[in-house]
Amino acid sequence: MFFTKKLFLQILLCLSFICLSSQTRTHYKFVVREARYTRLCSTKSILTVNGKFPGPTIKVYKGDTIFVNVHNKGNHNVTLHWHGVKQPRNPWTDGPAYITQCPIQPGKKFRQKLVFSTEEGTIWWHAHNDWNRATVHGAIYVYPTKHSSYPFPKPHAQIPIIFGEWWINDVNEVFRQSSETGAAPNVSDALTINGQPGDLYPCSSSETFKFNVEQGKTYLLRVVNAALNLILFFSVSQHKLTVVGADAMYTKPLTRDFICISPGQSMDVLLHANQEPNHYYLAARAYSSATGVGFDATITTARIQYSDSYYTPPSSSPSLPYLPNFNDTQAAFNFITSLRGIPERYPHKVPTNIKVPIVTTISVNTFPCPSGRTCLGPNGTIFAASMNNISFAAPNIDILEAYYYHINGVYQPGFPRFPPSVFNFTEDFLPLTLNIPRRGTKVNVLDFGATVEIVLQGTNVVSAIDHPMHLHGYSFHVVGYGLGNFNRSKDPMNFNLIDPPCLNTVIVPRNGWAVIRFEARNPGVWFMHCHIERHQSWGMETVFIVKNGKHSNETLPPPPPDMPPC
Repeated sequence: MFFTKKLFLQILLCLSFICLSSQTRTHYKFVVREARYTRLCSTKSILTVNGKFPGPTIKVYKGDTIFVNVHNKGNHNVTLHWHGVKQPRNPWTDGPAYITQCPIQPGKKFRQKLVFSTEEGTIWWHAHNDWNRATVHGAIYVYPTKHSSYPFPKPHAQIPIIFGEWWINDVNEVFRQSSETGAAPNVSDALTINGQPGDLYPCSSSETFKFNVEQGKTYLLRVVNAALNLILFFSVSQHKLTVVGADAMYTKPLTRDFICISPGQSMDVLLHANQEPNHYYLAARAYSSATGVGFDATITTARIQYSDSYYTPPSSSPSLPYLPNFNDTQAAFNFITSLRGIPERYPHKVPTNIKVPIVTTISVNTFPCPSGRTCLGPNGTIFAASMNNISFAAPNIDILEAYYYHINGVYQPGFPRFPPSVFNFTEDFLPLTLNIPRRGTKVNVLDFGATVEIVLQGTNVVSAIDHPMHLHGYSFHVVGYGLGNFNRSKDPMNFNLIDPPCLNTVIVPRNGWAVIRFEARNPGVWFMHCHIERHQSWGMETVFIVKNGKHSNETLPPPPPDMPPC
């Protein structure tokens, strides 16, 4: 009896270690390769990681360092970015093509180091070249450090909700056609939840994503918007949703009937299964604020099924939840401005003594059509985009390498810290002369430790629209939002310096502004860009170079030996 009990305890102990070790691990193998997938009644090859769409989930504890061995067996160059991982002193494996590395060529490998620091919650990873991230993406779960807990009651279970877009045609062909013609890219044919379009699309009902809940339990939805070009509204029929985290930083609980989430953003959302046992829809559709701009107006759904044994499925479909109208800017604005941070969990205090004030316009623009070419942008032009009237031109080698090895001619310092042309940015009708930006590879150079404030001012040049702006290498405090033109003498009086949300992606409202603050204590080269993919490909981006500090732990280390060559 003694030996039987002892053996049982040993087996139980081994099983507990297996469960703990399966939750997280320190090494991942990512094989980028083509795989055949069928959606919307047709089959095509897509680029995947390990054959999965969405790709594998990375699970870590706060403060971990892990390695991802990337082997590109696909037909395209690729890079992988760990969105929201601040990578202290480690820009070498941050991932954006020609910013911090050259792409991983077909047949080649790259061992990427991921250094987690203050992140906690849900973030994600994705391809960061061309439009490969349409299918090359996945979630990252950052658990609290061992022996610590969430700042909310522990949920019964966690459910991934990864929104995406699906094109029947090859997505890189869609991108290529847009690049060649200068036109806006064709809109997607479906929205997806965890890779599935849902009940409302042809040939899709049987594969609709479903998850079971038990009445009275609470579930943590780990939500990522991996869509290329669409801000989304989403909600659950007859249930409220409570946001408790955004971009891997916890927030004060915010309970709403619907949520607005932009490309690049991730959220931790609690769903309380407090309704009558039944089937309910989780649904999402686009929020698109630009006048006259095409977008995917379809609705994607997942099914929430109460698992009570006495309940039998209904014979008819569940009703759709309430979602705001696609152009309801006020609904989106009210939601995004309601998020509040938890100051005691901030990695750094909100900067108040600003040393580097920056004001930058963010605009959709056009270039004249080159002679001998047919262009399908507005009035026969080519679509472009800019920050402070500079449309970013990607170099032929990566900026990080050029910075580290002092290679001249790759980029130029001196990105303007104030708009070179001041006008009524949000006026209904603007002179056509404002449409054309300058091309350039201008970067912001910051001293280590500089306290930075950036006013991101949207404009009505060509077309006004919301812009989700993402900064690599940092989280920032969003201290203010507004509609119209930013007023330097009045608007700072309303800044939230007490409990602003701490994000890595901020939605700049249509014909409005947002103000972010951060302290430049992560040396290296860090990308800033609009996370609407067509805007980034048109040039709405810039780069911050943060110089080394005085101490060894404030200095950029040398590159890893297997950096991909250009």
